[in-house]
Amino acid sequence: MPRKSTYPAATDQSHQCLQYLRRCGGSARLCTINFSLGVIQTLVNRNLVKVTNTGAGFFVELDEAK
Repeated sequence: MPRKSTYPAATDQSHQCLQYLRRCGGSARLCTINFSLGVIQTLVNRNLVKVTNTGAGFFVELDEAK
């Protein structure tokens, strides 16, 4: 029987996605991100990132208008 962890496990990977975008300079191509579209949609709904179409592809960018 597996043991239960005493530390809370974060099933939401939105924090890791934000860290990834910060390390990439604030933006990354949507096709290169290994996070699910649900995580990206959660960040868009929270107004933390925005998705833009540059004509050369879709980019996920940190929304710095805070």
